[in-house]
Amino acid sequence: MDALNTLRLEIKRLIIAALDLEDTTPDDIADDAPLFGDEGLGLDSIDALELGVALRKKYQLQLEANDAGNRQHFRSVNSLAALVSSRAQAA
Repeated sequence: MDALNTLRLEIKRLIIAALDLEDTTPDDIADDAPLFGDEGLGLDSIDALELGVALRKKYQLQLEANDAGNRQHFRSVNSLAALVSSRAQAA
């Protein structure tokens, strides 16, 4: 498994743990499925806050609440993985 696939799996596990999605497995979450809205996982704004806190703790991500890019970063597992890997390389 390459580093990006490992990171995607870690993020899926983090989503499940942080949001207490007990009946969900990493295999249930498609890499490119929308995390918010009526499609995909159907997460809401409270979930976004909790997920943001979990990402900050695990990956030391600094996310600004008023950052216009947050919506795009939190769009899918793929976009979160891209964010984490780009911030890790920049550090």
